[in-house]
Amino acid sequence: MEVWFTEEWLPGLRISAQIKSVVYTKRTKFQELCIFDTVEFGRMLVLDNVIQTTEKDEYIYHESLVHVPLLSHPNPEKVLIIGGGDGGALRETLKHPQVKEATLVDIDGEVIEAAKTYLPSWSSSFSDKRARVLVEDGLNYVATTRDRFDVVLVDSSDPVGPSEALFRPEFYSSIAKVLRPGGVMCAQTESPIATPAVVRDIFHRISRVFPVTRLYTAPVPSYPGGWWSFTCGSLGSDPKVPMRKPEESWELKFYSPEIHERLFILNPKLKKDVGII
Repeated sequence: MEVWFTEEWLPGLRISAQIKSVVYTKRTKFQELCIFDTVEFGRMLVLDNVIQTTEKDEYIYHESLVHVPLLSHPNPEKVLIIGGGDGGALRETLKHPQVKEATLVDIDGEVIEAAKTYLPSWSSSFSDKRARVLVEDGLNYVATTRDRFDVVLVDSSDPVGPSEALFRPEFYSSIAKVLRPGGVMCAQTESPIATPAVVRDIFHRISRVFPVTRLYTAPVPSYPGGWWSFTCGSLGSDPKVPMRKPEESWELKFYSPEIHERLFILNPKLKKDVGII
């Protein structure tokens, strides 16, 4: 008998993946947590019936989210990651030798613990001595912390449920206040195919806070429309231009300096949908 997981992308549009086995399920305080082994996507993390990350394409998402802002900053010594309980963004961040401390703040500690046990290729950096992991509301942390950071990454789930507050204008204003001079933030900002209006709204919320705001996109096959957007807000340099090159020892699968610059090339329809002149 075949068993399938199905996520509804849009009314009338779904994606399904055949499941080989159910690895772990739990109802946490905040959400329904499931980890599956699938036929085509490999191991898959699902929260509230929405795919968060898969073994087959997580490297595209995490390398895009992390290396674009970090390599466009001259010296990212302190990095804050909001969300990202699976550990993928932390793993990529700690590849940078300039990073002296990476603080990960996720509201759901049970996602972190499940990742440590069942997502080892994602969560390999939780034990790194430069990693500081806090189980806390990211919105509250950013609003109250006295720490200051060179780069802030927002690796949130979709703007519903526990992550809804991480897309509000006041959150982006709080991020700007915890950045050091010349700091950069980067957030995942949803699907330009499935939810262009959401991409537009988030982009303009960030652009009202940061003097330099750039949208870029990357292919992520397991996400709605197979195409994902990210938005950088900078207090200094233009995120379109990498300042450093990745090291060969990082063994990157997607990111390169050439791809960095091409990710920011937006087609005419997307520019119109988002309202970028």
